[in-house]
Amino acid sequence: MTGTSSSPAGEGPVPGGAVGDGGDDIVADAVAQLVEKGDGRGGRPVWSRDFALFFVARAVARLGDTMLPVALAAGLLEHGYGAGAVGLAMASTAAAFAGLVVFGGVIADRFSTRKLMIGADLVRLGTQSLAAALFFTGHVVLWEICAIGFVNGVAGAVFQPGVASTVPRLASDIQGANGAIRIAESAAQLAGPAVAGVLVGFTSPGGVFAAHAATYAVSALCLLLLRLPPLAPGSREPGHGSGAFKADLVEGWREFRSRTWLWGVIAVWCLYMIAVWGPTVPLVATQVVQQHGPRAYGLINSALGAGTVVGGLLALRLRPRRMLRAGAIALFAFAGFPATVGAGLGVSAMAAGAAVAGVGMSFWGVMWATSVQTQVPPDVLNRIHAYDVAGSLAMMPVGQALAGPAATALGTDHVLLAAGAMSFVVPATLLLIPAVRGLIRADTITAGPSVPSTAAIRERACPQES
Repeated sequence: MTGTSSSPAGEGPVPGGAVGDGGDDIVADAVAQLVEKGDGRGGRPVWSRDFALFFVARAVARLGDTMLPVALAAGLLEHGYGAGAVGLAMASTAAAFAGLVVFGGVIADRFSTRKLMIGADLVRLGTQSLAAALFFTGHVVLWEICAIGFVNGVAGAVFQPGVASTVPRLASDIQGANGAIRIAESAAQLAGPAVAGVLVGFTSPGGVFAAHAATYAVSALCLLLLRLPPLAPGSREPGHGSGAFKADLVEGWREFRSRTWLWGVIAVWCLYMIAVWGPTVPLVATQVVQQHGPRAYGLINSALGAGTVVGGLLALRLRPRRMLRAGAIALFAFAGFPATVGAGLGVSAMAAGAAVAGVGMSFWGVMWATSVQTQVPPDVLNRIHAYDVAGSLAMMPVGQALAGPAATALGTDHVLLAAGAMSFVVPATLLLIPAVRGLIRADTITAGPSVPSTAAIRERACPQES
């Protein structure tokens, strides 16, 4: 799900590390396969002028988002603030995003998603340029940085819902498109922190903020040049829906609640955020840095990022009939990340566990995103995606907040081992839900560039929920 979200779509941030060698070659090979072979089933290739523009927009924006934590930490610490201030600045963005993304979904279903995304990028271009000016001039006040972060979160809440509905309108092979975007974003997550570190060293934290602002300019330009095909007949045109804003919000909730496979995954994902992802990210960082140093932590993060690239490549090739079942099985692999660290294994073993975890998480992410984009009618897809992101993200701060007290009471290694155990419980629970394991993939290949009609999707989706 947003550069800041951590939804079942797997759009959450991977903790930054140094970029690994050969990552660009992997991405280039994957892109070449898409151009030459299409979807492997006779459909037109994923790659097109418009999809290429969207691909670049997502990759560059993710690159900038992964540079931001480095900029905030280096900049605020340089001006006398502590770790608490860094956390507060990051939380201001996350809180605004989580609290408003559902409303952003309604807005995206009522207006042009492309224009909304361009507007959101331009707002963040302005805010990050202002932040760069503050750091360049040395006028750094915490409340101002938090206010900028809050505005960024609001812009992200408007931007993110439109991502889900844009992919089906640009590519006939939706799974292939999601796999390609996942590879690009994973490579960006690998490179972002390293690029930010270089910029801090050669310029200042202000230089990172300036570069971050530039990524939004590139994203906005790509989206401006983008030509979205028209919606298929039977889909509601953006901006022409009847009823009030509240009615659209209620309709989105009704559509969300009516799909057992959808709300079932989100409910289980809340447990995942509390018991697995929430504690794993901060505790792995603490444990590895304390015992092996920051370079080992960077290596492990690079392995995790490389694994997500491999998972994206697998998602380009493997096309299971029951996508969520296959994704849930792959999700078992995430146990390797917290368990190897909690068991006190060597750096090489922890890196291997992280790589395997990245493969599983990335493959699940593509399966989930494609299922949502092909099983949900286009006229409510933005709202459904917003509920997805909000429901998943809500429990992540809870897991992070409980990680410290739990580690103090039980020991960091025991909490990480418990997270590893829960990494088996969560996918097992997903597989126990009939609507999840039995969901049949929708036909993602259409005759033309426009997405399937609302009526067609509802007609084929209804029997699956009976």
